[in-house]
Amino acid sequence: MDLDFWWLLIIPVAFALGWMAARYDLKALLSESANLPRSYFRGLNFLLNEQPDQAIDAFIEVVKLDPETIELHFALGNLFRRRGETDRAIRIHQNLLSRADLPANEHSHALIELGQDFLKAGLLDRAEETFARLDSGEHALAAQRALLTIYEIEKEWRKAIETAAKLEAMGAPSLVKEVAQFRCELAQEALNRKNGAQAADELALALEANPQNVRATILAGDVAAAAGEHEAAIAAWRRVEEQNATYLPLVAEKLMKAYTALSRADEGAALLTEYVKRYGSSDLLDIAYPHVAALRGDDVAHTLAREQMRASPNLAGMMRLIEAQMAAAEEPRRSELELIRMLIKQRTKNLPRYTCQNCGFRARLFYWQCPGCSGWETYAPRRVEPIATPQ
Repeated sequence: MDLDFWWLLIIPVAFALGWMAARYDLKALLSESANLPRSYFRGLNFLLNEQPDQAIDAFIEVVKLDPETIELHFALGNLFRRRGETDRAIRIHQNLLSRADLPANEHSHALIELGQDFLKAGLLDRAEETFARLDSGEHALAAQRALLTIYEIEKEWRKAIETAAKLEAMGAPSLVKEVAQFRCELAQEALNRKNGAQAADELALALEANPQNVRATILAGDVAAAAGEHEAAIAAWRRVEEQNATYLPLVAEKLMKAYTALSRADEGAALLTEYVKRYGSSDLLDIAYPHVAALRGDDVAHTLAREQMRASPNLAGMMRLIEAQMAAAEEPRRSELELIRMLIKQRTKNLPRYTCQNCGFRARLFYWQCPGCSGWETYAPRRVEPIATPQ
């Protein structure tokens, strides 16, 4: 009985306390809102109505009336940067940084925003200098990521490797795929300078970072071929099948050149024929066809193209079938087939061949790094629309 009596007292008291607290919070909120300039609310209204120009004008008026509104400075800077007005964004963030009373956390926030302004404006040196100042704190990880982007743009591959190591030490996801590609870039530069020894060293480090890096294996074959070691080049390029067979079209022509240099062109044609049958690749067929026709005859090449067309109809196979029929046809049939061939060629010559699996950027050339999103190994070496090699 006594317990029921106390509950009857506690419930009304708790309700009254909650009501009083809610009234106090509401009064505090109304008091704070009353202190804000009307321009602030007009700016918010413009933003909600997707009118950024009017919102910026309203917020600028607020900043003039109350320079202490730090968060509003950041909001304005972001708006300017998104609109491409990087000079105005830079001025806003530089003004913030010039304030002696700016708290430490807001100072680092202003630095990261200023670095993004410089990066958006293409002022890479100034962006690098700004991000380098953020070597600790809550924005350090974002700064290192931005530095990595800068070094990739500037092709400063050694700095990119060092920055990737810092990012991993700070807890970022593994960057072994990127590091292996950076090593491959260094190897390609060394190969261009005809420094095979340095290229080989970089490729060894690339494969140490990522043993499945196909590009390093392909470049290892290029290094051997440049030194005249065609057997070693063939061995390297054939390892691509073990790593990822979809990349075989990237080495098919290289293999034929190496076998030809060793006076074993027929062996090379046989290998490419086997690849076409095993993997059903129209890209491989497009490369293998002229070599098979030259070494084994048009009938053998025709049969290979016909079998591939039955397994996977495509424009490359169609082009090759028409060429095979042209070789055996007489006038006027040959002229008719040539007309069909030219129409297909005209239809396909400007089509994009490869599509980035990350951003969808389409290109006629194969890239290890997407020009659209800068992602590495995002292009499948399989063409979207098979295109015959121009004659």
